[in-house]
Amino acid sequence: MAPTLYLIRHAQAAHNVNAANHFMHDPSLTELGDQQCRALKASFPLHDKIDLVVASPMKRTIQTALKVFGDTLKTKSLQVICLPELQETSVLPCDTGSTIEVLEQEFKGCPVDFQYVTEGWNSKRGRWSADFGPVQTRARQARVWLRDRPEKHIAVVTHGALLHYIIEDFVDVDRFSGTGWANTEWRSVYFTSEPDPASSTTSFDRDSEHALAHVKELSESQQRRKGVAQQHEAEQQAERDRWTREDKTLVTDRGERRATPEVHEASPSPGPSATSPQPVVQVAKA
Repeated sequence: MAPTLYLIRHAQAAHNVNAANHFMHDPSLTELGDQQCRALKASFPLHDKIDLVVASPMKRTIQTALKVFGDTLKTKSLQVICLPELQETSVLPCDTGSTIEVLEQEFKGCPVDFQYVTEGWNSKRGRWSADFGPVQTRARQARVWLRDRPEKHIAVVTHGALLHYIIEDFVDVDRFSGTGWANTEWRSVYFTSEPDPASSTTSFDRDSEHALAHVKELSESQQRRKGVAQQHEAEQQAERDRWTREDKTLVTDRGERRATPEVHEASPSPGPSATSPQPVVQVAKA
């Protein structure tokens, strides 16, 4: 049976505070982000079920995973497995990861597994490009890898924009924040297909095309989110107001990318519902 995933957006990092911080490379969590991690750790009801923790290899996601699931990792002798396929989708400095050497030094002594993080994972070129096609492919590959794992309850800590590619639903993408997910928001999803018995769970087949591995949100997760929807909308509105007060024409990457939202028209891929990929907003705020 395929595992249940608990998809989590990282806690607040420095680049989430204002647009100027988008120029910070691979930023860490803020003090508020630390508080959000403590709150999620206290409120998350399924620590005893978690048997695998996976995260994007960026500092803010690794920090979130360690702070929220640290006790679980220690009790069950687990490590945070870092998958570069889960990195954020823009080319801005704040969404560009650090080298493996920097990460290993940063998290020295921590239960973090970097075996899948290879040289060039943070290049934003080729298969690591921020263009729609490569991002969509990476999200599918991550879903296939997760679906074919032997564990049954997997926590996945990643980024706001990338999460829309994982769930293949772009309906609630906010134009200013680039995501419909709040910091430390989590949703429970299940796979609509069963694991492939021929797939290896010890190595990542990066070119696998055998399945799309679609996911759907559990009904209990949908009901739980209704209780926080109003608060999330208020937070998004406050963020929109802040954006209108700031200069939103900051240019990076030789002027090719901006801190303002950029809409990338995408051809919808076959999917399980009408919520499959639509025009995608790519920004740095997630």
